[in-house]
Amino acid sequence: MVQLPTAGAFLDTQRIVSSLGGLQGRHVADLGCGSGYFTLSLAQAVGRDGVVSAVDVMQEPLQSVQSRGDALGLQNVRTIRADLEVLGGTKIPDASQDIVLIANVLFQSQKKEAILSEGMRMLKPGGNIVVIDWKKGVPGFGPPDESRTSEDDLRRLVESAGAKYGRALDVGAYYTGAVYIK
Repeated sequence: MVQLPTAGAFLDTQRIVSSLGGLQGRHVADLGCGSGYFTLSLAQAVGRDGVVSAVDVMQEPLQSVQSRGDALGLQNVRTIRADLEVLGGTKIPDASQDIVLIANVLFQSQKKEAILSEGMRMLKPGGNIVVIDWKKGVPGFGPPDESRTSEDDLRRLVESAGAKYGRALDVGAYYTGAVYIK
């Protein structure tokens, strides 16, 4: 079996984060942060006055994120071990986040609605929920196609969680991405 590169290898996180614009001083939750390939870019973008909450169910990746953030002098990253499929499980306060990022998480779960509900719970009114996931029907890399959600179904899921479609994100050939507004 061939070892596939991590999802981050196919995403230009710096470009994607910069396309979100106006992040200085913002509070951002990176749900399912994994190794932190978005977390550290976000932490640099929000600056000293912002905070990035890196959330994952596994402790080891969170320790790696914290160590890498510390090595870069980023003091605005806080790590949280939590189950995203449990409403309130992150213990991030309601309506406290300007942006919630859910990147490469939904394809792994049978409880997509629960994850989106947790993201919407912590998002401020008018805030953005950014969803990036593996594009359905694109062969070659990533998870099996049956684990992926079509762009239309993904949009319906996010909208049914209470967000309005804002705009598409250019996230490369293997992914679909969009910004939604609460």
